[in-house]
Amino acid sequence: MNNDIVLECQSLSKQYQDGKQTIDVFTSIDFELHKGQACAIVGASGSGKTTLLNLLAGLDLATTGDVKLAQVSWSSMRDAKRSKMRNSEMGFVYQFHHLLPEFSALENVLMPMWIAGVNKSEAKKRGEELLSQVGLKDRLHHKPSQLSGGERQRVAIARALANRPACVLMDEPTGNLDETTSLDIQNLINELKVTYNMAFLIVTHDEKMLGWMDSAYRLSKGALQTLK
Repeated sequence: MNNDIVLECQSLSKQYQDGKQTIDVFTSIDFELHKGQACAIVGASGSGKTTLLNLLAGLDLATTGDVKLAQVSWSSMRDAKRSKMRNSEMGFVYQFHHLLPEFSALENVLMPMWIAGVNKSEAKKRGEELLSQVGLKDRLHHKPSQLSGGERQRVAIARALANRPACVLMDEPTGNLDETTSLDIQNLINELKVTYNMAFLIVTHDEKMLGWMDSAYRLSKGALQTLK
């Protein structure tokens, strides 16, 4: 057993029924994500990247095969247990930040910790430290509408780290940002990966991101091809 493996799937396949026709999204995918590793999965629109991400996150279950987070199989858990483990062991960042507009930056970061039952004073301390670490120590009490696009994405990243997850899944995290801000976010992810020895899995169509990744794959024609 490799205790360095944070997330893995074995012989993973996903099929959909369209009337009498069976559609294979992908078949027999094997994948491992390790501590302190930044990994990218690239692919064209419609290649199944988001479907794969949903399976890895336990938001959907595979047709065959298995996904394990921290060596525990998603398929072995009921919905409530999956939700609890997802909140404690995974962080999520999307192309659109999905911050709650009526809450401040700090309150948005505190939300996952409140859900997990973290002590309020501990949560506040951790939230302030995270926002400081992503360069927003002077923006704690600003609402999303008062922040730039890059700042909102930094809040989303701080929120993803709130419960000290084993890994962070990112779906097009820089897709809505200009090139300069996108590079800033990439540098931030790299710093956080080293600081926390945390795994990052980034699903993107932007192949310019591959240069600083530890590993990368292309999802094409239902198969995962190793790029680096």
